[in-house]
Amino acid sequence: MSENKALVVLSGGQDSTTCLYWALDRFGSDNVSTVSFDYGQRHRVELECAASIARQARVSNTCLPIDTFAAIGGDALTDNDIDIDKNASAGGLPNTFVPGRNIIFLTFAAAYAYQRGIDNLVTGVAQTDFSGYPDCREATIRALQQTLRAGMESAIVIHTPLMQLSKKETVQLAVTLGALPALALTHTCYEGERPPCGQCPACKLRAKGFAEAGIEDPLLRA
Repeated sequence: MSENKALVVLSGGQDSTTCLYWALDRFGSDNVSTVSFDYGQRHRVELECAASIARQARVSNTCLPIDTFAAIGGDALTDNDIDIDKNASAGGLPNTFVPGRNIIFLTFAAAYAYQRGIDNLVTGVAQTDFSGYPDCREATIRALQQTLRAGMESAIVIHTPLMQLSKKETVQLAVTLGALPALALTHTCYEGERPPCGQCPACKLRAKGFAEAGIEDPLLRA
């Protein structure tokens, strides 16, 4: 295993793209690769965005198929018959929450990294996210890291550069890392629109972050 190599979980969105450039800055372009997941998501455009972002950054991108989430159903990101809910559900979470998604993604990413001698995983989860997804919280990631280390007898480290950052601070970090041009290639909109709809929760959160940072979103100029 190599502590100098990193695998970035790249969704094609704003946060994972910022994390890619964080990894490039920390580990160097020759030591960074990316992985994306085809999990039956509502909008295929995010996979196209991830591939485009990886090409621009000159790193490899591998797309792994996981169709189980679509088979389970029950959430708005894998079932086109469920409308995006702008409010939290009775359980406190919006219907865009895909139970176990980040846990599964990071487990598959860790297995992929293990076979390639990679010790570092990088993911864009943040517990400051408006939705409060439990699998984005620091406690979840730390527990998962411990489990993966025990279950694979590895020294895997899960890096979460955005964990404590607001969307404003994430935008500022992207600027510092030179990631702003790549953000023009990203996809955030829950409705799958490019240019973005500007009305769904994801669009509003992204717009708020750029507005508070005083920076124009490059996606709106794309």
